[in-house]
Amino acid sequence: MFILKKSYICDYKIFRNQSVMKKLLVIFGLMLSVLACKTEDKKTEVKEVENEVVNYTSIGDEITADGARSTSDMAEAYKSMSIGDTISTKMIGKVDEVCQSKGCWMKVNLEDGNQVMVKFKDYGFFMPKDIAGKEVVLNGKAFVNEVPVDEQRHYAEDAGQSSEDIAAITEPKKTFSFEADGVLLKGE
Repeated sequence: MFILKKSYICDYKIFRNQSVMKKLLVIFGLMLSVLACKTEDKKTEVKEVENEVVNYTSIGDEITADGARSTSDMAEAYKSMSIGDTISTKMIGKVDEVCQSKGCWMKVNLEDGNQVMVKFKDYGFFMPKDIAGKEVVLNGKAFVNEVPVDEQRHYAEDAGQSSEDIAAITEPKKTFSFEADGVLLKGE
């Protein structure tokens, strides 16, 4: 029968000699400290990125400006839509007009000369009346509809147009519309 004898690293003669053991520990310690102190020459490239911080005032539902379509992109989207078509989207543009009675609607300029009539979901919020020319980000539904004569006259009256201009409205008009559930108004 073969019997295995327990063997330990300390059983070797070299490890029983204390002076040899001390030398080995010193050598091992020096090797460890040399390896630990080794530094690689890492070149860290620092790039300065210029970020423009844009302050927005949030009105209605909380939204972000991320993924907002430009007015030229929205003009193309509206051109491809028929009356009754609807898309959920986000757009960024400049305000042309605002309802001077309550701020319950606004018109945003498209780069092709058309305007988007923006109303607010369930009349849940209103816009300040003095924001013409300011940038806004809209989130909601874009659609094409036909606005009846009486509604066009109401909007003309709210915009402060003359009675002659209001009387000149005699036909329904195909309009680009937007129902916003949230708006970001760009600050100064």
